[in-house]
Amino acid sequence: MTCEEVVNILSDYIENCLDEALTIEVRAHLETCPRCHILLDTTEKMIAFCRKCSKQTIPSEHRQRILSQLQEELEQRQKLL
Repeated sequence: MTCEEVVNILSDYIENCLDEALTIEVRAHLETCPRCHILLDTTEKMIAFCRKCSKQTIPSEHRQRILSQLQEELEQRQKLL
């Protein structure tokens, strides 16, 4: 298996969506290829980080202030056009 093949199916590998034979091939490649192993590790860490961040919410008073500022900025930019 090549690095390009691993990259193309890495998401399916992480989500355990590959058949057993393909999973074994990917695993064997990852054991011998430091670059792909680093890619796997980095991707898994990014997924974990995104999941953690998505659980956080912005307090309503801050959310309203941010939305108001965005609206004001949008209106200012529209005036310039």
